[in-house]
Amino acid sequence: MTKERLLVIGGDAAGMSAASKVRRQKPKAEIIVFERSPHTSYSACGMPYYIGGMVEEVDSLVARTPAQFREKYNIDARVEHEVLEIDPAQAKLRVLNRESRTESWESYDQLLIATGAVPFCPEMANAHAQGIFGLSTLQSGIRVREFLDQEQPKQAVVVGGGYIGLEMAEALVRRGMKVSLIQKGEQVMETLDPDMGALVSEALREIGVTLYLEETLQGFEAQDGRVTAVITGQRTLPADCVILGMGTSPNSHLAAEAGLALGVKGAIKVNARMQTDRDGIWAAGDCVESMNRVSGRPMHIALGTVANKQGVVAGTNIAGGYATFSGVLGTAVSKICQYEVARTGLLERELPALGLEAVTATIRSRTRAGYYPGAGRITVKLLAEKGSGRLLGGQIVGLEGAAKRIDILATALYAGLRVQDIVDLDLSYAPPFSPVWDPVQTAARQLLSQV
Repeated sequence: MTKERLLVIGGDAAGMSAASKVRRQKPKAEIIVFERSPHTSYSACGMPYYIGGMVEEVDSLVARTPAQFREKYNIDARVEHEVLEIDPAQAKLRVLNRESRTESWESYDQLLIATGAVPFCPEMANAHAQGIFGLSTLQSGIRVREFLDQEQPKQAVVVGGGYIGLEMAEALVRRGMKVSLIQKGEQVMETLDPDMGALVSEALREIGVTLYLEETLQGFEAQDGRVTAVITGQRTLPADCVILGMGTSPNSHLAAEAGLALGVKGAIKVNARMQTDRDGIWAAGDCVESMNRVSGRPMHIALGTVANKQGVVAGTNIAGGYATFSGVLGTAVSKICQYEVARTGLLERELPALGLEAVTATIRSRTRAGYYPGAGRITVKLLAEKGSGRLLGGQIVGLEGAAKRIDILATALYAGLRVQDIVDLDLSYAPPFSPVWDPVQTAARQLLSQV
C-alpha cells in the first residue's frame, strides 16, 4: 500500500504550518514542499528591522531551515524549486529545479496551495534598475541589506505609505539616509481613517521623513542601469535607493491557470475548511480570500498571523480531522520609531456600502497615569452602529504602550460586544500601565452618549 502523498506549494507561514500539522497527525504520510526561494519558515515581518540594523543576523528571522524540516520532521522541503503548472485532471504538478534548470512532474493525493502574495511592481521605464526593490521573500530583504551595506546610498525614496513603506522609511532613517515618501492618498496608512492617518503622517515628519502626499508615481530615471531619481506628477526626486511599498496582490496565477475559482482581488476562493472548488486541492495564506467577521463579506488580507492560522486549519483537514477558519477582523499593528499604530474592524468609508449608519468618538489620553514617569500620548478612535451600539472598529495611535490595546477591541469585535460592554469590562489598572479609566474605555464612554 503506497503512502498518501501531500504536495505543498510555498514554504513559509501557511505552507509549513499545514505540513507540520499533517506530519503530527499522519507520521507515515509523504510530504513534499516546493519553495522557489532559498528559505523556509521565516519572519517576513522582521525584514525591515534586519535591514535597519536592529536585527544583526538574518538567521534570527528563520524559524526552521529546510534541513531542519527534513531531518527533524521528515518533511521534504525542496527550496529553489518553482511550480510552473498545476494539472488537476491528472493530479500532478510541473516543477522546475531552479539550480539544475530541469523540470519534472510530481503526482499528489492532496495538494495545498500556499503561494502567498506578490508586491506590486509598476510596469514603466527603468522599473528594474539597480537600487529599486520590492519586499516579499526573505531573499529580497537580504538583497536590500547587502545593497545598503555595499553601496552606502544617501538618498532614498519610499513609494507607498502602507505598513511596509512606513517600516522601511524608519529603517532607512535609522541608517542615516535622507528619506522621502510618496503617497497617492491624502494621508499615509489607508487602513486608517484619514484623521488617524494624519497623526501617522505627522509622526513620520517628526523622525525626518519628507512626505509628498497626493502624488502618484510616474516613472524612474536611471543612469548606467542604476536608479537616479523618482518621478511623480509634481516633481522629480533624486534617489539612489527606492523601496516599493505599493501593496500586494494574491499570488494566484497558478490556481487561475488550473481553473480554480477566484474571488475578491483575484484571491483563491476557499470555504471555511480551506478547500478550493476542486477535490483534493486546498489553499491557505496570503493567496486566498477570507471572510470579514464584522461586515460578513469576503476580503483579501496578507498577514502572517492569518496565514499561520489558516495553515493549521488546512493541515487539520488534510490529515482527516475537522477544523474551520472563523474569519478575520483586519487587526494589525505597526511601529514607526517611537510611535505605535494599530487598527481593527471597519473604517468609516466602508460603512455606506454595507448600509450601516455609525457614530464615532475620538479621545486623547495618556498611556499611563499622568503623574507616572513615561506617560505618553495616545489617541483612540471607535466606531459603533447607531442604535444597536455594536462595536464596528477601532484605531489607535500613540507612544509606547498604546498599540497593543487594540487587542481589547479585537476581542470585543470577535465576541460581538457592544459599547456598553466595553465600558463595563473589568480591565486591569496600576499607574505604570494605565490611567484609572483605560483610554479604550474612555473612548467607549464618550461613544456611548451618541449611540
